[in-house]
Amino acid sequence: MSYEFKQYPDREMLAMDLANQIAGELRAALSHQERAALAVPGGTSPGPVFDTLCAADLDWARVDVMLTDERWVPESSERSNTRLLRERLLTDRASAARLLPLYADAETPEERLAELADGIAPALPLAVVLLGMGADMHTASIFPEADKLEEALAGNAPILLPMRAPGAPEPRITLSAQVLDGALKKHVVIYGTEKREVLQNARGRAPIDAPINAVLDEAVVHWAE
Repeated sequence: MSYEFKQYPDREMLAMDLANQIAGELRAALSHQERAALAVPGGTSPGPVFDTLCAADLDWARVDVMLTDERWVPESSERSNTRLLRERLLTDRASAARLLPLYADAETPEERLAELADGIAPALPLAVVLLGMGADMHTASIFPEADKLEEALAGNAPILLPMRAPGAPEPRITLSAQVLDGALKKHVVIYGTEKREVLQNARGRAPIDAPINAVLDEAVVHWAE
């Protein structure tokens, strides 16, 4: 497994450079196909990337945007990644993009899983995916001790899986590892010394123990203190 490691002098430089790279990759994809799909994480880390990317000059009306994973909560919840996406990415020029949802109004993700997956299927493979990584080496909602971990990592995994994990207050829904790893361009953003050490410690481990390793091959890891 090999990946490129890019180090930046500060987080602001990382966010600007990464946003420009993603915009360029989307432009390149749109130059030879009708639509291009971008999958991004929630949480606070990608926010500054979104703030630059949303103003990028490209044909956003032909871009499908989706989350890599979502908490099973309505958009009105402060824990909703979809809410963050609307506030930080789907604004400015990027407001023309089409959002492919990872949440629908239901008690459990299982009730709407097939419908949500059907909405995503025509947009695959992803043109670009942006991922984060937790201190436990998880990525998206593919957690080391999650109930459907083996299924999420399988080569024949479905597009979407419901996921429940220790320490996760609500059920999650996540793109499977094969969908994430199948992206034409893969980026992972991490900050701080601790995350850099976690990434180094993941080396050589099986994805079942370090899920980040399921998507790292040929990815670009962007790091700043």
